[in-house]
Amino acid sequence: MTDHATTPDPAAAPAAKEKVDTSVPASARIWNYWLGGKDNYPVDEAAGDAYAGAFPGIVTIARSSRAYLRRSIRHLVEVEGVRQFLDVGTGLPTADNTHQVAQRSAPEARIVYVDNDPMVLAHARALLYSSPEGATAYVDASLYDTDRILEAAAKTLDLSRPTALILSGILGHVGDYDQARDIVRRLLAGLPSGSYLNINEGSRGTDPDYERAQDAYNETGAVPYFLRPIDQITGYFDGLDLIDPGIVSVPLWRPDATQGGEPKPIGQHGGVGRKP
Repeated sequence: MTDHATTPDPAAAPAAKEKVDTSVPASARIWNYWLGGKDNYPVDEAAGDAYAGAFPGIVTIARSSRAYLRRSIRHLVEVEGVRQFLDVGTGLPTADNTHQVAQRSAPEARIVYVDNDPMVLAHARALLYSSPEGATAYVDASLYDTDRILEAAAKTLDLSRPTALILSGILGHVGDYDQARDIVRRLLAGLPSGSYLNINEGSRGTDPDYERAQDAYNETGAVPYFLRPIDQITGYFDGLDLIDPGIVSVPLWRPDATQGGEPKPIGQHGGVGRKP
């Protein structure tokens, strides 16, 4: 399950955009529901409640993922000096979207969002609000169409300068792991030395209850999301220099006082790596 959605089959994308299908639950809308958002339908709430009934910890995972995104973006801006972000698989707008976090510390930051979920596209205007000094843009494209993503992003970002690529909860929608790795490689190939990869994904090996709940969800006919072993998540960063503390359960990545109490591992792993 993810807060960021894409069409699993690239060939299905044009038909998917014709209208928002409110008869089938969508992962982006369910995730929005768990985060306390209002951009969802009764079918999404029912699916979200059923999932949370089987595994109440999913709300913690959703909110921990969002908190990780905040911390990691803040680190990229304030410590690594990044001023450009390419957020692929944006999902529905909630509190503390990428541009809001980045521009809070660096008003001149520039952000390009990418998604092809029809309901997300309907809310693009909310995402496009930028500080006067910076810029945001929105690209309607499939995760699989990496050439289009990079070409469109270059209209807003200077891709000769370091850029942070954000893939948050999106790669699990790609059923084949090798294909998912290839997508990451192709996107990074379009970014210069000194750029960063920021990933967080649902993982296997930490919480068996989460794994059972997600496997059961994938059998319902909804768009599946595949939890991956931690070593496979680490594999996305091959050839990059990992930022301390490496690939860890997201509550353990540079925790801060806002988390409250001692952070505990969950089935969501991520990290940040720098392209040499």
